[in-house]
This record gives sequence, C-alpha cells and structure tokens, in this order.
Amino acid sequence: MEKPAAIIQHPRDETGEFTATTAHGASMRLRIRGRTIEHVSLRELIIAIVPLALIAVAAFWLAYQFVQPAPPKTLTMTTGAEGGAYRAYAERYRQILARNDIDLRLQTSSGSIENLQRLKDPDSNVDVGFMQSGVRGDADAVGLVSLGSLYYEPLWVFYRDKATLDRLSQLQGKRISIGPEGSGVRKLALQLLAANDAAEQPTVLRDLPIAEAAEALIRREIEGVFVIAGPDSPVVQKLLRTEGVQLMSFSQATAYTRLFPFLASVVLPQGAIDLARNIPARDTTLLAPTATLVAREDLHPALAILLIQAATEVHGHAGLFQRAGEFPAPKAADFPLSDEAKRYYQSGPSFLQRYLPFWVAVFVQRMIVLIVPLIAVLIPLMRIFPSVYNWRVMRPINRWYGALKILEHDIAHDNDPSRTPQYLQRLDEIEARVSTLKVPISYSGQYYTLREHVRFVRRMIENPDARRPGDEALTTPPRAL
Repeated sequence: MEKPAAIIQHPRDETGEFTATTAHGASMRLRIRGRTIEHVSLRELIIAIVPLALIAVAAFWLAYQFVQPAPPKTLTMTTGAEGGAYRAYAERYRQILARNDIDLRLQTSSGSIENLQRLKDPDSNVDVGFMQSGVRGDADAVGLVSLGSLYYEPLWVFYRDKATLDRLSQLQGKRISIGPEGSGVRKLALQLLAANDAAEQPTVLRDLPIAEAAEALIRREIEGVFVIAGPDSPVVQKLLRTEGVQLMSFSQATAYTRLFPFLASVVLPQGAIDLARNIPARDTTLLAPTATLVAREDLHPALAILLIQAATEVHGHAGLFQRAGEFPAPKAADFPLSDEAKRYYQSGPSFLQRYLPFWVAVFVQRMIVLIVPLIAVLIPLMRIFPSVYNWRVMRPINRWYGALKILEHDIAHDNDPSRTPQYLQRLDEIEARVSTLKVPISYSGQYYTLREHVRFVRRMIENPDARRPGDEALTTPPRAL
C-alpha cells in the first residue's frame, strides 16, 4: 500500500495565510486552509467500480453454478444375500470408505435383479450396488452408470449323470435348480437354457437357494444346479468334492461369448482347487459374466472416484481367473461408463487425490473451479479500471474543451466584430461552468490548462489582431497524467 501524500507547510505570507503542497500518493483527501480537497474523486471512483464489481459478481455467480456441492458423508449400497460374495465385498468397501469418514450403509437383497430394481426406483435411497452383467433390460440403463467391471463370476453347472455332459442341451428333461427369483443366476440360466431349447417341459426348473440346491443335488432330488460364485465359495468347494457330482466343461464356450457378449470364457486349470486330489481332474472351461459396480448417474463425482479406488484395493489382486491389476476395468458392460470412471481408467486419480487427504482434495478442487474463472475475469477488470476512472474524471473537462473548440471554430469562420458580444457571452457561460468543476488534485494540471485556454480564447475574441498562427492548437485537450 502506498504511503499517504506528504503535506509540506510553507511560511505565512503577508495575508497571514499559509499554503500547502502534496506529493502524488494514495491519500484520498487533503486539508488546506480549513477546506478538504479530494486527491481521488470518491464519486467517480464509486461510479467506475460499480459496473466492474457487478461484472465480477456475475462471474462469481456463473462460476459457482459449476461448483459441485460437497459430497455427502453417507452412501447406501445394495449388496446381496447374507453370506454371499456381494455382501462380503461390500463389508470391505465399508471399511475402506470409513477411513475417509464416509459411512457406507448396506442393504441385503436377493441378488442382481433386486439390486437393479432398487437403483431404478426414484423413491429408493440406494446410491450404488453390485450387479451381474447381462441382467439389464433394454429400458434399464436410463439414469444408471457403470463404475467398472470388478471380477469374473464363473457359472458352475453341476450335474449327476453317468455320462460326461459338455452342452446345456443335454440337460433337457432333467430336474434343474436355477436359483431364486431376483437372482442374477436365474436370469442367466433361463437365457442359456432357452438358447438350447432346454427351458421348457419336460425340463423341470426349481428356484432353490444355492445352499438348498446343493443339498438337493447331493441327495439326488435334482439332477442339475446352476451356481454363480467364486471358487472359494463353500457350496462350490463342497460340490467339487462330492462323489458322483460332476462339473460341466462348456465345449461351445466360444459360441456363447459371441452370442452373449457379456459373457467371457475362463478356464479352471486341472488341480487348481486341490492339487493333492487333482480337483478338477482336467482343465475345465467355464462361462463367466462379470460383476459390475453400478451407480445412479447423480452420484457425487468425488464418491464415484472413492468407490473405484476401493474397488482397486479389493479386486485388484490376482486370482484363478484373473491377473493382478486386471480389475477393476472398463470392460464391456450393460451400462455406460460414467465420465469420472472414464477419466480414472485413462489417467488414474487426479494430482490432488494422489497427494492430499480426501476431504482436503475435494475442498481444493471445488475452490479451483470457483476461483480460477474469477481470477481470469478480475485481472482484465483491474487493468480496465484505471482507464474507466480516468475517463470518468476527464469527461467534464473534455466536454468543455469541446464547447471551447466549437466556439473557436465559429470565431475563425465568422470574425464579424458585431458578433463579439455574443461570443463573449458564450465564453462567459463556459468559464462559469468550468469554474464549478470539481476535480481531484492529481487532475489539477488538466483543469488549470482548460482555464488557461479559456483565457486564451477570451484574448483572441477581444483582440483578434493579436492572434498568432498555430494558437488554435492550444485548445486541444491535454491527455490525463
């Protein structure tokens, strides 16, 4: 900040008064002989500032429209049945999000179909959920986005038969459990059996829960069961070790992946379950949809990134069917990938998210969105302001310079002595108006130059013969300092 203008007092003159001078500075007023003289015109300063301030406020308001509100501290996830893989993974997500003070609330469900219904329901408070690929209908993608595929969910088809079966059409006429209503395995089983003409009579379809279906197969109450679970699932482990129960290896796996793009073909290596007992006894080809993390499209971007980071921590390891770092991934899914997920999978977390705590990164990112556009507007406005203020102060001086120039022009083109009183009257009016002008000290030079030019024109009117060539240039307004 500049120092106030220095006031220098001079010795008293014969009249007993004193004079004062001021250096050019930032002081707003100067007191001389009991009177206050403005160094800066407050009126013109305010008039110049107001429109620029309104522009800045408008820019601030416009930038604020693009600032995301702070993310909520609670999030609701629809999972799966108690004891299932979805529920187990959701518990790990909850622990990870709790490290960032986010409360993840879990709701159990019967599976992917119910999760989809909850996410579609506008009255539901569910924000995100696990879903098996392939369960979406044509009208189910509205308002929902994918945050990425998480892991392969192998389809295990266990059966009892003396022969080795490798095609689903061979299950026609058998009693088969395809999972309960609302589960993803049921919908997938119906799709695959229908494609093999094995979904209608004489085939008998049962909707037993996974644990009950396994027991029914062991007791020979049914001949087949569809299971979607990980290789470490207790039900899968039990059936793989049960004598007389076989696991189907899909000989037409490549055809299935072409007809049903949401399916992948994976191989369970020989002995991968139990090397000592050589389970399975041969390489077994399975079909596998992928588990997908699906969210509502209005999910806060910061929470979407946090969920993807949690998914990386939970699902990024190597397994029987996946390589380390293969998941989460933007694989083909039923739902469009969210914009935040696209950016994350292309370039990883942002610079702020890498090096700052979650809430600090969120705050800084919001402020950047708000402040950067504001600065981009303020810098030009600050450069414009001096010109606007100068124009405001010089406007009355320039206006009377214009009147003086018109008068001088009239005199030059009609120098009839009879018009001298009229010219003097016009000049008296100009001089009277000029004498009432109030200008800041820093513009006193321009003001007194104008008054001197008024006197020059008066001399020119009163004594036309004394006019010198080139004197008309004296009435050209001086530029502001």
